[in-house]
Amino acid sequence: MPEKKKGKNMEITLEAIISFIGLFVGGGAGAFFTWKYQQKKAKAEAEQAETDAAKDKQDYYQQLLEDLKNDREDRKAQNDELRQERDHYKTERNELRDRIEKMDESVRTLKKSFLDREILTDRKIAQLGRKVEAMRPFLCGDLMCKKRQLVEILEKEGSEDGSRIDG
Repeated sequence: MPEKKKGKNMEITLEAIISFIGLFVGGGAGAFFTWKYQQKKAKAEAEQAETDAAKDKQDYYQQLLEDLKNDREDRKAQNDELRQERDHYKTERNELRDRIEKMDESVRTLKKSFLDREILTDRKIAQLGRKVEAMRPFLCGDLMCKKRQLVEILEKEGSEDGSRIDG
């Protein structure tokens, strides 16, 4: 019996060895292919992650460009509004200048007119004064008197018109 065990052990051992060799070769080849597959899968995932990161970055820059465009349009609108407001104030300022110039001209005209009237009035007063002086010899304090006597014309502070005729 011991021989049978030996033969059987040989067969089993040879089969076991072949199985082990097949297992190692198949397992090694499987492990190699699995390792290659895992490498390709990791590389593909890394590339996908890079692609996603690049896509996220591109989306970020697109959003940034859109925000800058909107900000530029807002600033342009504000500038246009400020220009319109400035033009309105310029127009208003020019209108006020014109009004002031017209008022100044009107005041100058009124001053000139007033001075002309004052000069004319002074001339008339002087003329009337000369007439009064010329009429002095013909004045008399007594209205019934046929003889004209020289009358003194005095200015007194207490009288209403500032002058008094004494005869």
